[in-house]
Amino acid sequence: MTAHNASDATLRADHLGLLHAIASGDRAAFAALYRAIAPRLRAFLLGRTHGDVGQSEELLQETMLTVWKRATTYDQSKASPSTWIFTIARNRFIDRYRKARRPAPDPEDPCFVPTGAESPDQSLERLRQARKLHKALSQLPEEQQSVLRQAYFEGKAQSAVASDLGVPLGTVKSRARLALRRLRAELEEA
Repeated sequence: MTAHNASDATLRADHLGLLHAIASGDRAAFAALYRAIAPRLRAFLLGRTHGDVGQSEELLQETMLTVWKRATTYDQSKASPSTWIFTIARNRFIDRYRKARRPAPDPEDPCFVPTGAESPDQSLERLRQARKLHKALSQLPEEQQSVLRQAYFEGKAQSAVASDLGVPLGTVKSRARLALRRLRAELEEA
């Protein structure tokens, strides 16, 4: 083993010990890790941000804050401590880059403009449609009403409806299909 490899192994062991201490909430260990890794991390981030000192400092702080918060999730079988930390820094940089490239929403976009109040005619027509639907629903057999009520009004999955009713899933699907067919026919007739 060369002297360089031996110093890398010692550094890795030191960082590993510091990460384990940080996972236990040791602030002194965090300060020691910060002093040890911040210069290299700062240089790495300066290269990524094309020399933007302010942005690289912000990314450095965000990275180290993430290290503090997530030290308990570090898995030494997946990466060395410095690789894990540099990966966090790279991901922070990528997130910031993507966010900067995202266009600002256009306040005049129709999806942001609230719709006006319903006219009395529209409101009356909606009420008529609701009454027709309610009447058509009430004419269905109880087992079909139950399936539609749970699946469409309560938002349950058909498998959950089958479980609640104690019937096979195929039965629930058949009841729903028959009920919807009857409703469609009734509403078209009306």
